[in-house]
Amino acid sequence: MDYKKIVTCERERGKKIVFTNGCFDIIHAGHVDYLEKAKALGDFLVVGLNSDDSIRRIKGSCRPINPQEYRKRVLEALKPVDLVVIFEEDTPERLIKEIRPDVLVKGGDWKIENIVGADFVMSYGGIVKTIEFVYDISTTKIIEKIKRGNC
Repeated sequence: MDYKKIVTCERERGKKIVFTNGCFDIIHAGHVDYLEKAKALGDFLVVGLNSDDSIRRIKGSCRPINPQEYRKRVLEALKPVDLVVIFEEDTPERLIKEIRPDVLVKGGDWKIENIVGADFVMSYGGIVKTIEFVYDISTTKIIEKIKRGNC
């Protein structure tokens, strides 16, 4: 079933739709904590996943470490995640407009005015939230540690 139909069906069942997005290249505790908190803001969590090509444009030719189908598979297995949709663009703007989430979520390193789709979501009464990071970890930090050989 197409993701738009799934979201429509969930909304018709009275579910509050939450949307977030990211690369989720090397899943770590920070990702898990973030996704748990995002899910707690509603009933049905949709994760927009940057495609491999989109990550290369944003982060450079050495990324992603894991191909999109592997990243999608890992996310789908995480308890808080209800649906994963891969997008090809550099931003999830099109996907946000198609899904029309009740809640749009990004990490605490984002200012609401800089979150792609925030104005759109707020225009119809949706909520935009940021989630503070608890863990001092990122995929980039993991890659750098491996490169340095500080194991």
